[in-house]
Amino acid sequence: MPAFLTDLFGKAMEPLRFIFLGYQMGLAKPAYLALCVVGGLVGTLALLAALRRRSRVSALLNERLVDKLAPGTSRWRPAVQGGFYGLGLLLFGMALAQPQCGTKSELTKRRGIDVVVVLDASKSMLARDVQPSRLERARLELTTLLDELKGDRVGLVAFAGDAFVQSPLTSDYSAVKLFLRAVDPEQMPQGGSNIGDALVLAKQVLENADRGAKERVVVLLSDGEDLVGQVDEAVAALKEANVQVLTVGVGSEQGEPIPVYNRRGEFVDYKKDSSGETVITRLDRGGLTAIAEATGGAFYYQPRGVAMAQVLERIEQMQKSELESRVTVRYDERFQVFAVPGLVLLVMGMLLLPSARRRPS
Repeated sequence: MPAFLTDLFGKAMEPLRFIFLGYQMGLAKPAYLALCVVGGLVGTLALLAALRRRSRVSALLNERLVDKLAPGTSRWRPAVQGGFYGLGLLLFGMALAQPQCGTKSELTKRRGIDVVVVLDASKSMLARDVQPSRLERARLELTTLLDELKGDRVGLVAFAGDAFVQSPLTSDYSAVKLFLRAVDPEQMPQGGSNIGDALVLAKQVLENADRGAKERVVVLLSDGEDLVGQVDEAVAALKEANVQVLTVGVGSEQGEPIPVYNRRGEFVDYKKDSSGETVITRLDRGGLTAIAEATGGAFYYQPRGVAMAQVLERIEQMQKSELESRVTVRYDERFQVFAVPGLVLLVMGMLLLPSARRRPS
């Protein structure tokens, strides 16, 4: 679908609010008003077709002979049937637009935990022992995780040789997905893999949060290769802060070469070391397991994918805290006023025959 059509449809689906006779009113999905136009056209066309049909019969036969030679021909039945269908569609269009009248205020409380996702964005994550690549598969699984979370705040830390906050803690999952798509190993300022600094930065994100949750967790997605950084110190700090680390292994223990791409994204060669040998990257199961167990967390791994389903189950079992309370305005739905008579009219249209059959005398 072209971009301008997508934007137009998106704007049409935005709620429409207005005041009528002093009442707060609105339409939650005004785009469905187009069905009202369709209903009006159906009713109009049915009326015109009925009149045209009758005029053709009258032109061929004398008015007094119509009932004898064309028994059951009705002038009003097709028009009424079409009117029932048209008006029924019109009312259903109004119902689907979700008319609202009147408002009421209510206190809503959002409960959840604070989750910081630490994503490895080093060059080794370009390896393709997990299809289509370690990083792309991790990105896909994280998007699925965000779709399943309910009320939790999520932050994102990306790291290679350096670590930086890609997204602060937020309940706006769409924003987190946008920042997630922007993670690119080719754009990282420094190569390598510094898990220690990334974990320290994740702890800072959790500590700087307003109204922090009782349960806090760091989800680390990596192949576990730690070329630099003080992992033990970072793990000890997280344990002292009572922050669990759930580690998710990405990659294979057999090893895989690291592909090198040019600026156009085309494969060129595999990464070589200083002696000209192909660099092989392997999953460090032991290192990731040690990080998780030291903080009371757990290590998750799937040989051909990314084990995010188990991470979601672990998060759902944690104690939820009240993260936000606010007064929201809720509009009273009035779609039933249009849906019920619309259904009755459609049923009447189906029951009404377009012509009346007469029994022979």
